[in-house]
Amino acid sequence: MKQITYLIILSISLLLAACANHTSGISANSQGEIRVDNNSFSREVSVSSITSRQSADLIQAAAQISSLVATDLRLQYKFTWFDASGFTIEDEATSWKSLKLHGKQQIQVNAVAPNATASRFEVYVRKAFSN
Repeated sequence: MKQITYLIILSISLLLAACANHTSGISANSQGEIRVDNNSFSREVSVSSITSRQSADLIQAAAQISSLVATDLRLQYKFTWFDASGFTIEDEATSWKSLKLHGKQQIQVNAVAPNATASRFEVYVRKAFSN
């Protein structure tokens, strides 16, 4: 009976761990609007200086990611591009990129639109978790 109880508790613990949301973070759009999905993360990291420029017929985007803490942080970021109607462009083809920030470090990240139909973007930053 103890083994069954132990297995039930273990199963519930694993299920709860699997449901943990490790994707929440901070996003910023091309208009400079910041959205915080994780308040504790926003006390460690900030996203600012969201800029863009036209390069030939493509948009080039940049954002500054800053560490607000004295310890190293392992992060991931991703740019998502949208057309004039608000539809995502090649979102599945864009992968998360890893980034390590040392204490209080700031770094500029950038990306180029996948095609000329892109009219705006969002950059999303989250904590990197290893499995």
